[in-house]
Amino acid sequence: MSTVLILGANGHIAQLAEKQLISETNHTLRLFARKARRVKVIDSARESVIEGDATDADAVKAAAAGADIVYANLGNGSIEQQARAVVKGLDEAGVKRLIWISTLGIYDEVPGAFGKWNHQMLDGGYLETYEAAAKVIEGSDLDYTIIRPAWLSNKDIVSYETTQKGESFKGTEVSRKSIADLVVKLINDPTKEIGHSLGVNQPNTDGSKPSFY
Repeated sequence: MSTVLILGANGHIAQLAEKQLISETNHTLRLFARKARRVKVIDSARESVIEGDATDADAVKAAAAGADIVYANLGNGSIEQQARAVVKGLDEAGVKRLIWISTLGIYDEVPGAFGKWNHQMLDGGYLETYEAAAKVIEGSDLDYTIIRPAWLSNKDIVSYETTQKGESFKGTEVSRKSIADLVVKLINDPTKEIGHSLGVNQPNTDGSKPSFY
């Protein structure tokens, strides 16, 4: 049994991971969010809610104290600032294991027509900030895993494959439920994929853009 801190606990993927962790494991969860009132607790005996801002390294440090694993489901224009605060906070708390959600395209690893479409959709502030945040994580001394999902769907399906940094990205889309499942697998076996950056897609979804566009 581990103590898991979830940063950005009100996010959709985080909520799916929380539900799976509560139903399938005995882990204790700390749910960290900017607005605690928005976080829905499933099992009050195993979950606690912490209100805080992930750009505040002291808040991250306090929340992470004594935790075994941190899963960061963060985003928005301050993602690089969040990455720096998370690294600093975890270093000071003495927590090493981090699972970090990023996005596809941060290494210009998406080939062909889909890669061009992805740049058109994400360039101009989004892709650049996520790339910068990933560099912060990769430059740290944390035992990190970066997850780079394809375009996200709400399909009720768990079906995914992964690629490593340096390999061409596959597919165009993946379900949020699949990303949550991968997060749970890494939490359950935290020795896997340390120092790796994983592209994640649903098999057989190749094309010039996701099916829902």
